[in-house]
Amino acid sequence: MGLFSSNYQIANIEVRSSFYDLIDAKGKKYKTLSRSIGEIVGFSGSFFIVRRSSFYDIYNSEGRKQKTLAASIGDIVSVAGDFFVVRRSSFHDTYDKSGKKISTRAAR
Repeated sequence: MGLFSSNYQIANIEVRSSFYDLIDAKGKKYKTLSRSIGEIVGFSGSFFIVRRSSFYDIYNSEGRKQKTLAASIGDIVSVAGDFFVVRRSSFHDTYDKSGKKISTRAAR
């Protein structure tokens, strides 16, 4: 399996006291993580992003941290499929789930 391959698909992430529960499409909890990892800012079926201090951490659907990016890249505005979009000044940058920037366009 590749770096981001997984047998799990995230259907939901539930907050429970000081934990995050990763939930699959059948509604079953398959992983629990401490909320001390940071604040979840978005997720899709294959990954989720956490804001921790001045960093964004990208986690795979199994709950393993894959990459850390400086929060100075901008504000995350959407997460969908295998991509996320960041607003940086007057631009929208699109990143893939590995944290690689794949395009930039002017924000409207």
